[in-house]
Amino acid sequence: MADLVIRNARIRTMDPARPHADWLLAREGRILALGTGPAPAAARVIDAGGRLVLPGFQDAHIHLLSGGIDLATAAYLYDAMSEAELLATLAAHARAKADMPLVLGSGWQAGVFGDDNLSAAVLDRAVSDRPVLVYDSSFHNACLNSRALEMAGVQDMTDPPNGHILRDASGRAIGMLHEEVIPLVAARLPGLTDDDWMAGLRAGQAHANAHGITGVLDPRVAEVETRIYARAVAEHALTLRVAGAALVTEADTPDTAVARLSALRAAHPGPDFHVQSAKFFMDGVYENRTAANLHPYADDRGGNAPCMFGSDQTKALFTALDAARFAIHVHVIGDAAARRAIEGLEAARAANGPWPAQHQLAHLQLLAREDFSRLQGLATANIQPLWARLEPPYSDPSLSMIGQARWADVYAFRRMLDAGADWCLSSDWPVSTLNPFEIIETAITRQKRATDRPEPAFFPSQALTVEECVLGYTTHAARACWRDAFTGMLRPGYSADAIILDRDIFASPAAEISETRVLCTLFKGRDVHRAPDF
Repeated sequence: MADLVIRNARIRTMDPARPHADWLLAREGRILALGTGPAPAAARVIDAGGRLVLPGFQDAHIHLLSGGIDLATAAYLYDAMSEAELLATLAAHARAKADMPLVLGSGWQAGVFGDDNLSAAVLDRAVSDRPVLVYDSSFHNACLNSRALEMAGVQDMTDPPNGHILRDASGRAIGMLHEEVIPLVAARLPGLTDDDWMAGLRAGQAHANAHGITGVLDPRVAEVETRIYARAVAEHALTLRVAGAALVTEADTPDTAVARLSALRAAHPGPDFHVQSAKFFMDGVYENRTAANLHPYADDRGGNAPCMFGSDQTKALFTALDAARFAIHVHVIGDAAARRAIEGLEAARAANGPWPAQHQLAHLQLLAREDFSRLQGLATANIQPLWARLEPPYSDPSLSMIGQARWADVYAFRRMLDAGADWCLSSDWPVSTLNPFEIIETAITRQKRATDRPEPAFFPSQALTVEECVLGYTTHAARACWRDAFTGMLRPGYSADAIILDRDIFASPAAEISETRVLCTLFKGRDVHRAPDF
C-alpha cells in the first residue's frame, strides 16, 4: 500500500503533459501516480475537500537563515515610524533578551531613518551597557551604538572596497555603516552560537513552510551558512531544500573564486543542500546612494555610484565561473549594474558557449530600454514583484533618484517577459514578506493590498498574470534552483511536495489573493505545516 493519498482535490500539477488531477498517490516521499475519479487506498489519507492543490512553492532568492535568526533573536523594527517607537522596541527587546551579549535589531525603514537621524548617540538612549547592531530593511545599512563602536574598534578601521563608515566632520565614526564594511564589523562583535543559528533555521523554515514554501535559494552563503545547512542535513532537520549561492567579492581572482566554490560544491552536492551558484553584488541600493546608474541621480543631491566590479574583472570572473559550470547570480539595482552584468554574461557565453546555466539577475529595479532584449537566452529575471508599487515614504527616495522620466522602466516585468526573458518570482525575505500570495497579488495589481489604503497602481501595464506568477514560484523557480528534474511540478517520480490552499487563486479576485491561507504543506510526502482548522 502506498504511504499517502491526497483525494477529493482539484490538483493543478503544472505539468503540461497532464495539467489536472483529482488525486495524488505517493510512496516513500515520491509521487507514484495521479488520476481522476475514485482514489486508490493508502495508509494515510488527506481529503482536500475539493480545494486547490499545487506543487510546493520555491523561493529562488531568500535569505532563509538570516531571516530565521531575525525571528529568533532580533528586535522587529519594520513597523517603527518614529525615533520613540524604534527606541522603545529596541529597549523592550534588550530586556527580553538579557542573556544575549549582542542586542540585534532589523528592519528600520529608509525613508524614515537614515544617515541624518540614526546614530550611536540615538541608539545609546535605548541600550548603552551592551553592544547593539541594527540593520535596515534592505540589510545594506546598519547602525551601531557606542558600546559596539568601541568593542569593534571601528574608529581605527578604514573603509574597505565597496563599504563605507559614516563619520562626522572631525573624522569620528558616528555609528552608521554602509555595504561591505558591515560584515567586517559584525565579525568583531559577540557572535551567535551554532545552537542559536539552528534555532534561527528552525524558525525560518517553519515560517516558510506555513506559506507553502518547500524549496529555496539562499543567495548569499558563506562559512556559517554552509556549516549550519550541512548540520541540518546531517541531523535530518531540513523541512525544505536549500540551494546556495556562494559569495564572490571584489578581492577575488578567477582562480580563488573557482577554487573556493568548487570545494563548496564538492562538499555540499545535494540534493537537500547544494552549492551551485556564485553570488555577486554588482551595486548596492538607492537607499544609501550605492545603486549604479547609467546617468546621474535625478534628485537634488545628484551624484552616482560605481559598479562594485570593474568591467574587465567582471568578464574574467564570469567567464571562469561559467566555464566551471557555476550559475552566476547577480544583485543588480541600477541600470549600469544590470548592463555590467549582462556584458559579463555575454563575454562568458562567447568564450564558453551556451549551456543551461540558469544564470540570474536579481531585482532589476531599473533597466535601460535597449537592454531588455539582451536577457533572452542569457539570464533569468529573478524578480520581487512586491516592490513594484507606490508605497510612500519607502518608495520615494529611489523614485526621486531615478527621476520621473525613467519611472516606466522601473520593475518593468511585462516588458521583460515580452522581450523573451525567462523569469522566476522570489521575496528577498527578510527584506520584505515571504508570503507568496501577497507578492502574487502585487504582481497582478501593482499596488498595496486594498486593506492597506493603496496608492494608484504603478504602471499597471507591467502587471503579470496569476498563471505567470504560479509558474514563477513552481516550475520556473525549480529550474532557477537547479531542481527541476525532480521538483516544481506534480508528476510521477517527482518529490511529493504539495500545498493545499483555502481558495482557488486562479479564480479569486486579484485583490483577495493576499488573503490566501496554506492549509497544508507536504515535503517529501510528510506534513511540515498544517493549519489548526484543517
